[in-house]
Amino acid sequence: MRLDIVWWDLGQSSATIGSLREHLRQDAVEQWAGVRGLRLKFWMADRDRNRWGAVMVWEGDRPQVLPPNRASELIGYPPTHRSVFTAEAVVEGAHAVAALHGTGPVFTA
Repeated sequence: MRLDIVWWDLGQSSATIGSLREHLRQDAVEQWAGVRGLRLKFWMADRDRNRWGAVMVWEGDRPQVLPPNRASELIGYPPTHRSVFTAEAVVEGAHAVAALHGTGPVFTA
């Protein structure tokens, strides 16, 4: 499994965590739902440090064709940090939520 982690420091952008959250509400999340090989993608925000990012967990190599990176367009520059890792081990713990799709503040507001 491959993990891609990206984030932006938003200090030089007019985009805000709120405006990026609205972007997710409009259409960004569903564009990723059909991407082959993507096991999980979650978007993350750090309000205290004014950062926005995502983690993608892939079954293998990342496909060449992905949905458009509208976050970079809205923020105005590429990610401040980008890292790629290999998952050495994976485990799912005991949990009460059957599926993660559709969870998070984007869907509750």
